[in-house]
Amino acid sequence: MPPIVLWFSRLLPTNPICVRVVAGGSRRSRDLYLRSAYLAIVIVVLLIQLLGSDTTMRQLAQRGANAFTVVSFGQVALIVLLTPVFMAGAILQEASPRTWDILLTTPLSNLQIVLGNLFGRFFFVLTLILSTLPLFILTQFFGGVPGSSIVMSDLVASASALFVAATAVTLCVTRIGGKRAVFVFYAAVVMYVFATYAADLYLRSWNSLGAGTGASYTTFFAPLNPFLALEALLAANTYVPRGAETMSNPIAIAWYAYPTVTFCSLSIVLSMGMVLWSTLRVRSIGRSPAGASWWNKLFAVSTTGGERESRRVGSNPIAWRERSLRAASPAGVVGRWLFLALGIFAALVLVGLHHQGSISPKDLRLGLLATVGAEMIVVLLTALNLSATAISREREDGTLDILLTTPIQPGPYLAGKLQGLVQFLLPMILVPFATLSIASLYVLGGGFGAPGGVYLQEVVGVNTISLPLLIPEGALLVPFVLVAAAAFTVMIGMQWSVKTKGTIGSVIAASLVVFAIGGFLGMCGLTAGRGVPYVGAALSALNPVNLLVAVVDPAEAIPESLGDQTAARVSLIVGSVGAIFVYGLAVFAMHAQLKRSFMMTVRRLAGLN
Repeated sequence: MPPIVLWFSRLLPTNPICVRVVAGGSRRSRDLYLRSAYLAIVIVVLLIQLLGSDTTMRQLAQRGANAFTVVSFGQVALIVLLTPVFMAGAILQEASPRTWDILLTTPLSNLQIVLGNLFGRFFFVLTLILSTLPLFILTQFFGGVPGSSIVMSDLVASASALFVAATAVTLCVTRIGGKRAVFVFYAAVVMYVFATYAADLYLRSWNSLGAGTGASYTTFFAPLNPFLALEALLAANTYVPRGAETMSNPIAIAWYAYPTVTFCSLSIVLSMGMVLWSTLRVRSIGRSPAGASWWNKLFAVSTTGGERESRRVGSNPIAWRERSLRAASPAGVVGRWLFLALGIFAALVLVGLHHQGSISPKDLRLGLLATVGAEMIVVLLTALNLSATAISREREDGTLDILLTTPIQPGPYLAGKLQGLVQFLLPMILVPFATLSIASLYVLGGGFGAPGGVYLQEVVGVNTISLPLLIPEGALLVPFVLVAAAAFTVMIGMQWSVKTKGTIGSVIAASLVVFAIGGFLGMCGLTAGRGVPYVGAALSALNPVNLLVAVVDPAEAIPESLGDQTAARVSLIVGSVGAIFVYGLAVFAMHAQLKRSFMMTVRRLAGLN
């Protein structure tokens, strides 16, 4: 075999790390179930979209095109959610100093180490994308779906997954954050997608093709978000790329006229840049001397222990340990306060822009929905990540074996975990509370002299009614329901953390359960809110995101309940109280069930890694 061919072969096809990861993952039943569930979801969604009583070829073509669009967006959403899960192993397993010490003593080159970690796990994501290709090809039998759209749709999903995977490997190589980087990485992906999409929606009003058309030109953010790039490809009638003949700058032509191709190109180029940086950086890990991190030096945090004054731990030491251990690091403290400051700053900016007349009431609503929605998702993702690793992490590091020898009972232990995690999350839950409170005070104050006031005319059905920018009591309802939903999420995560041997398995299982329950409650609440008067408004409160939409944009979420606005607001209050009671009852029932089976389950898995 020629040397150049052998060199390329050792980079990927016969790369020992890539072969090890692919062979190991292919034998895991967990990964098999995950791939099967992904393909089953795509098949079910496609069949539901294709079912109908259309008789003409034009209707069949339209239905096939709509089905392809829905499945394409769903595929990108699932890839964005699942890629961090697959790549979490690269951060958790390969970020261990012992693992790197062994890798650096092998004959493998820097590029082999980096590419083996990257493509070994990216392989599973790529197989998910390719598994849907036959389904997409089937939609061509209905007409209306060109082959180029199928190829570009899969290319957008693949480029998105590659960029996320390269970011994960870069975190792994540079040892940024260790195990905590898994959640930070996951939350950053979600926040980035939300922020860029919300900014794009705001800019569309400035790029509209005309009143009543509902169409707009692509904005600056189109090549920066996979969903926007896909929308420019599949919904070009409403999200129109600019004509290349209207621009002379080649960069502007690529950016605005071909956003889908630009997104894929940017993702690939940035991924190659991160791979190059990781390749140059990987050997410096072995030369890095052990010592205090820069934030420990900055905040004078001792890493050698030493004597310190005793502290009161309260009635439950487990709760104190969970709350204090996670909030003790300077990075954690700064991160939480920065999160609160950014939320308050965003609310003040939105309200200030509306007060000056720079943005319309609808833009203010959109900004509040995007800001508070992203804050709530970060809170719930944090609750999910912390709870799903709360017990499995102690099993992995051997702490749980020690705890089992103490007199502590399962009930106080689990209650302490729940209490400590919820108390840790409370400062983060203050962020959506502060954001909504600022907007509510603005509404209650009548806009403080704003030219347009704080009421706008909304068309609901055949009637035009006057609605405030948001329902003021929502500033209290949303945070309280969010606390209850976070406690429920913590209990789900703890259940799987007890049952699952490792942290990765518990995070994956808990994520699937939470997404399924949240999606079911969200769809049911959305349908009931739009179609059932008053009762539907109450049911919307079961999902905190639906409640947020009902509070900020009631004409969209609960139009049938706005005949009597007082009754609609009372329905939201009653529904919120009921949601808190339901979540509390579910938490109590799960705690009781987990307490009964705790000793048997934990002792059976104790000491196993």
